[in-house]
Amino acid sequence: MKLLKNKKALSTVVTTLIILVVSVLLATVVTFYAINVTTTRVQEESLFLTKPHVWYSTSNTTATGEAGLIIINTGGRDVVIDKITVRGQDSEWTDVYYNITSGSISADLAFNSSLADGGSIDIGGTVYTFTQGTANTDITLRSGYTMILYVDDPDSIALNDIGTSCGITVFTANAQYYREANVQATD
Repeated sequence: MKLLKNKKALSTVVTTLIILVVSVLLATVVTFYAINVTTTRVQEESLFLTKPHVWYSTSNTTATGEAGLIIINTGGRDVVIDKITVRGQDSEWTDVYYNITSGSISADLAFNSSLADGGSIDIGGTVYTFTQGTANTDITLRSGYTMILYVDDPDSIALNDIGTSCGITVFTANAQYYREANVQATD
């Protein structure tokens, strides 16, 4: 009985107000955290690699290989491509030919025996002009843009590789993106 007559306890109104204020503060913190997470994720780096190909040609008395790939920057920020490897072997930038476009590409890539700086390739009825990479210079791909990329004569591709699986890896400052393709014979 002594407990019920204690006058020092908080009233029901004050207790309800404290619970209400704590609930509102907690909801506000959770909301700000959710907004922070979603806006940070929008600025994340993300590349989509599609239409990978690796070819090996024995025509014109010179055996040669070639790799092709389309890279789409689907992330919220621009990306710097540091390195490209085919079957784990670094590709020299002078062996890399690329075109950066803001449009989408639905056609598949084809083997091209005449890659050159300023050369053009017809892909699905659209002609693209290619730029040769320069030594020790990384390639920047803006957000929302698409890159058509060819690697001329990758080091690790030979006649015995036809029909086997081969990996193409694109390295950026923050991540690496990997796709596989079967080595195809071409004329």
